[in-house]
Amino acid sequence: MERFVINGGRPLKGAIEVRGAKNSAFPLLAATLLTKEDSVVENLPLIEDVYRTLEILVSMGVKVEWIGERAVLVNARRVDPSKIDRELVLRFRGSVLFYGPLLARFGSVSLPQPGGCVIGARPIDTHLDAFVQLGAEVIPQKKGFELRMKRLPKEPVQVVLNEFSVTATENVLLFASLLPVPVTLKIADYDYQVQELIAALRKMGVRVRTPEPHTIVVEGAKTLKGLHHKLGADPIEAGTFILLAAAAKGDVLVKNVEIRFLELFLKRLGDFGVDFEIVAEKQVHVRPSRGLQIDKIQSLIYPGIHSDLQSAFGVLATQAKGATLLHDPLYEGRLKYLEELNRMGAEIYFADPHRAIINGPRKLYGTDLGTFDLRGGAALIIAALIAQGKSTISNIYQIDRGYERIEERLQKLGADIQRVNA
Repeated sequence: MERFVINGGRPLKGAIEVRGAKNSAFPLLAATLLTKEDSVVENLPLIEDVYRTLEILVSMGVKVEWIGERAVLVNARRVDPSKIDRELVLRFRGSVLFYGPLLARFGSVSLPQPGGCVIGARPIDTHLDAFVQLGAEVIPQKKGFELRMKRLPKEPVQVVLNEFSVTATENVLLFASLLPVPVTLKIADYDYQVQELIAALRKMGVRVRTPEPHTIVVEGAKTLKGLHHKLGADPIEAGTFILLAAAAKGDVLVKNVEIRFLELFLKRLGDFGVDFEIVAEKQVHVRPSRGLQIDKIQSLIYPGIHSDLQSAFGVLATQAKGATLLHDPLYEGRLKYLEELNRMGAEIYFADPHRAIINGPRKLYGTDLGTFDLRGGAALIIAALIAQGKSTISNIYQIDRGYERIEERLQKLGADIQRVNA
């Protein structure tokens, strides 16, 4: 067990670089199961969730070889789904993306209910319903499900998702990539990781069209080429660092920012009074801001403000003048981190599991903190950096799942943060 020890109030100045997109890595690594040829994925972030994904692949007999600091070669010619490490799947939400490619290759797949962050109910009903529409039978098992294809579609098929789900969208895309008939997916999510998966599948020989908003048409093939793809930079990590600099009144240059996926986010920051400038194609310079005022922050599907950035926004709101309404309609557990901010001196009132009102500005004070989920953990780091005194953050495995050696990168900005054994 490790924890972070942070002495807050230090001025932050310098540059920080954004790594490869965590949530794009999972579907791309899952896509390597669709081909028997070698695949190469580059610019992987060196984080726990990527390591777990690779371990699950290896457990099934997939060849995984690191060929560079952030690049892996994967060959799934001899993949055996029956050997999958079920304990790892139980710990890792991203493993739900193995359903699509394995079902497409083998006609059946048995997996336990995937685990992940404690941010509320995250059932996979939308995934299962989509596969039923594609001709699968769902057989409940202890702690999981077996999916078995009753028939493969021989004519064009339409799938309508029950909700805008990123991973359900990706699962259907992965499955449909090995079908030689068109699949039209409606109520599809189109966030950055879906767009990156589409780009990768096209390289493998899949035809993908987006004829109208939230509709994706996939025309697959029985045999796909190997994948060679370099991950784009992570928009969520970029947004986290921008919000960190704004909350800490730092002078920070954030590099490798995918502006096109953060347009509303950046627009609203300007509305709120954050002093920043896009100084180059993928660089955002954040300067100390005065007179912050935030009326409302609402998480929405793409191209809205991402739910994964709401936690860091909550910390910024504690430093803004007046009341801020924070609304996350997606996950009823996403606001748990706010309880920790109240312990630090924030003034936050919960309206219901999805809404809270934050009154500011309030001075925060260091204390012992615990993390509930990945993004909430990152928010607590921001809070500790702007707090007066010392804070300790436990359960930092949650943070390591998505942010590569974050303490070393923040130290280069002048932060007093150390990783210690508990």
